[in-house]
Amino acid sequence: MNTLISFIVVFGLLVFIHEWGHLYFAKRAGILCREFAIGFGPKLFSFKRNETVYTIRMLPLGGFVRMAGEDPEMIDIKPGYEIGLVFNGRQEVSQIIINNKSKHPEAKVVQVEKIDLEHELFVQAYDDDELVRYKVNETAVLVQDEQPTQIAPWNRQFGSKSVGQRALAIFAGPMMNFVLAFVLLAALALMQGIPVDRAEVGEIMEGGAAEEAGLVEGDQVTSIENTPVDTWEEMTTIIQQNPNESITFTVVRNGQTESIAVTPNERVGQMGDAEGFIGVTQPREFSVIGSLTFGVTQTYLFMTMIFEVLGLLVTGQFSLDYVAGPVGIYNYTGEAAALGIFVLMQWAAALSVNLGIINLLPIPAMDGGRLVFIGLEGLRGKPIDPQKEGMVHLVGFALLFLLVIFVTWNDINRLFM
Repeated sequence: MNTLISFIVVFGLLVFIHEWGHLYFAKRAGILCREFAIGFGPKLFSFKRNETVYTIRMLPLGGFVRMAGEDPEMIDIKPGYEIGLVFNGRQEVSQIIINNKSKHPEAKVVQVEKIDLEHELFVQAYDDDELVRYKVNETAVLVQDEQPTQIAPWNRQFGSKSVGQRALAIFAGPMMNFVLAFVLLAALALMQGIPVDRAEVGEIMEGGAAEEAGLVEGDQVTSIENTPVDTWEEMTTIIQQNPNESITFTVVRNGQTESIAVTPNERVGQMGDAEGFIGVTQPREFSVIGSLTFGVTQTYLFMTMIFEVLGLLVTGQFSLDYVAGPVGIYNYTGEAAALGIFVLMQWAAALSVNLGIINLLPIPAMDGGRLVFIGLEGLRGKPIDPQKEGMVHLVGFALLFLLVIFVTWNDINRLFM
């Protein structure tokens, strides 16, 4: 249950902040955002605020912001159609009733001669054999099967905005993932302290060799076995080289120098060989400026690590074992949660950076792929054919979905190996 809750909180936060970035900058550009969704598939929960419907959907595989103009409008009114018109106080059309007009006795039923809901915003229709032109309010809604859909005048559509505005609305999603990682890591440093590279005893672990030998938090280690040490790395290197062997620490405590014999315990190192450890953590210090710096440097470190893995694609050393799908992420999130809130925060930051970078790759259906088309439009001076672009993104989405299925199968196999 803890794993499930942790996964929902972490993954939900990452997707939410990513999509919120798209939503915020799209609205700042004046784009009508019809839906803000977490997940895909059938709706589980929804509510409407202002012009946007906020939904939670069944499949927790991401999210989306549906902007007006990105997809063809679903309701097409042609000449000869009979529709119902409902007017506001300024005698502008506020509702256009497509069917079930009998349920709207307040609506004036007319036969359409000409209609423009994008540019001039009017309905020209016959009313008792008289041709009348009605002005349509820019926030009017189309009502079909009792479901209202707000019209999208051209100035509210994604395609009407400048290249820069559209690029920012798309780039904002990954950008917010990097911002989230920075905030999480800076908050982690504020709560836990910033690791410092000093030869100093940090927190003492209960039952460890350091506690048994009498080391105290804050002891400054000047040498081990008469070898001077100045940094945490130098100190831990000597400790790791001497498992189960007594070594003498020279420490400064309260201004006085003391010699303390410590026998490091033994454990298996990263290379599979035996190494020593004494049960102390790296010293930490608390600083607002230092925490902000830590947030920046660690976010950058996560970026470089991810690019190193992606670089293996170029050398042909890449393996799908480096990739985790929803099942793998769920499993790793449970392991991080079991180690405590601080480890979970660091894991969430790493995932957020990963999500941001992957979305920026020039892959169709991803944010990076969409940015490529916007960039090409900027270079050409005219947009790519929407149908061709849509087909490229559709194929890309299908391939990505197949990749998710394959990676998920790979994750399941790893769990039972």
